[in-house]
Formats: sequence, structure tokens, C-alpha cells
Amino acid sequence: MEAIWQNSFTSIPDFPIAFPNRGRKLPQSLRVLAADIGGTKTNVGLFLVGDEQIRLIEQSSYPSQDYHSFVDIAEDFLQGKERPDRISIGIAGPVIGGKATTTNLNWEVDRKVLIRELKVAEVFILNDLEANAYGIAALQEKELDRLYAGHQEIEGNAAIIAPGTGLGEAALYWDGEYFHPFATEGGHTDFGPRNDLDLDLFRYLRRKFGHVSWERVVSGPGIQNIFTFLRVDKQWDVPDDLREAINAGDPPAVISAYAQKGYPICEETIRLFIKYLAQESANLCLKTKAVGGLFIGGGIIPKIHHELREEAFLNHFFQAGRLRDLVEAIPVSVIMNSEAPLLGAAYYGALGV
Repeated sequence: MEAIWQNSFTSIPDFPIAFPNRGRKLPQSLRVLAADIGGTKTNVGLFLVGDEQIRLIEQSSYPSQDYHSFVDIAEDFLQGKERPDRISIGIAGPVIGGKATTTNLNWEVDRKVLIRELKVAEVFILNDLEANAYGIAALQEKELDRLYAGHQEIEGNAAIIAPGTGLGEAALYWDGEYFHPFATEGGHTDFGPRNDLDLDLFRYLRRKFGHVSWERVVSGPGIQNIFTFLRVDKQWDVPDDLREAINAGDPPAVISAYAQKGYPICEETIRLFIKYLAQESANLCLKTKAVGGLFIGGGIIPKIHHELREEAFLNHFFQAGRLRDLVEAIPVSVIMNSEAPLLGAAYYGALGV
């Protein structure tokens, strides 16, 4: 697979990201191994930097659970290839002191270990949502689906939320000229029920997990949690063909597909998922005062974005009490390119310190 991104880093006026070396010319003939490490899969790409472009040379995807570490995946991918000059990784988990432990995968990724074992000069480790935020700079206009225009003339911070295997959240601080992405672990904050059905779901999940975070309802596994709650606790009917499809396939994907076919329990599951996504998106925007925009990413959303266009998302997004007017001013966009975190990691690797 090969693709070329023609944008240079200095020619992205519509979304100015504060890369560490933004404004300088790109290095020539720099090889960057970029990776997006998630609980389900790890995407890896080898990029060649030069002539004010980043060029994707080769790309592969690996099931994360089949490997003991990122080193194993990197060695597999690099077999028979020239070693990269830099490695840049976006990883689903908190990054502290050059080390990260994945939230939904039992891996530890250590910058010093990677430099030693993979024999490269430099390694950058970012939170996956931080990488996703940097990746916005690489996207073409058609890869951002504007869900709601808001008040685009207002400048300020932005936010990004991305349900996948887990729930990632990040913010972008606006300094008056550039956006500075920073990671959060907001997906692990307490789920906030608002009505009796939400309370019943909360109690069901508390019995199952103890602590109930937003990630338990706004993620791929969250879709399955909501579905199981409706089936077990609320006694919704599950037709035999749906039950067989769930047992044979990927439950969140099956539930989403069967919602589009009009199966009531699946429709209700996705309705609740979108409702909770909207509510937590508003929470994130309020906490970061993200009047500069909300970006919704992750692997799930492009598959159901047509349902986000319905009023359900915006109605729940706008329910912000006394600050409804502030939330109504926020533009909302859906990131349609699920490889934005990989591109962001590659861009950061090219323009890292």
C-alpha cells in the first residue's frame, strides 16, 4: 500500500498545529517508523521524509493481542528493511517519563528500551489521542465531515474524543497562533447517569465492573455492554439470527450493522451509545472551553456517522444547562480517516525535537 501526502508542514493554515519544529524545513531522506498502538490492533507505517513531503512507503496492521510487545511487531515489520532513523508511536494509555502501559493491552512501551533493542537514534512516545490531534494537520478537507457549523469565527481551545477499544480524550490549547495538543485520561472518569434508565445501566455495570467510567459505555466494548444490559436487565428480545451473528462475529460491529437493518434492540443500543457520546463530548468541551471545535475520531464513528447526523447527537450535546449557549457555539467535525493517529505520529516523528 502506498500513498503520498502532498501537504508540507508549513502550508496548513486552516488548522495550525504547534509541532516542535514547525516552520523549519523538513529533514532530507529521513526514515520514520510510525505506529498507532491500540488494544485491538497496531497499525505500523514506514515514512520517508524529504522535499517538504512525507511519503508512506509501506504499511501493515497487526492484531495486538497476538504479540508480546511492540518490539516484536516492529521486528516483524522491519525484517529485511533498512532501519529507520526515528520511531514515533501513538499509544492508548498514559505516557509518563518516556514510558507507557497500554490501558486495554498488557504491554509496557519504554523509550530507552526501544532505542536499545531496535537500534534507532530517537524514539517519540505520544498518547494515541495526542497523536490523533497532530494527525488533524495531515487530513484533507474531505476527510473531515462537518456535523455542525457552530460559530467558526470564535478562536479558542479545541477538543478531540475518540471511542474505539477504549475511550480516548484530548484537548488542544490555543495560544493565539497555534494549537498545542495534550493528552487526558478523561475516558476513565465517572459515568454520569441523568435519568432512571441511565441509573439502571449504571447499577448493572457497577455490579459487573465496580467502577463505572465513561469508557464502559462510549467504546466498542461499551456498545456490547449497553446491548447486554438491554437483553439481560430490560429483557429486550434478541432474534435468533442476531444472536447467531453476534456469537460468530465482532459484537459491536454486528450490533451497529443490525441497527441499520432496523432490529429494535440494536437501534436502542446505538441510540444510547450516541446519547452518551454526546453527553461526554459536551463534558469534555466544557472542561477545556473548546470553543475552537470538537473533533470526533476513532474507528467506530466513521461506520455510524450517518446516524450522528440525526438530531439525537446534537440534542444531547447541547444539554449543558446554563452554558448551553457556549456549547451551541462549538463547531463539531467527524474525522473520517481512521488512520489520523498514524499520520499524526509520523508528522511528529518528522518534526520532533
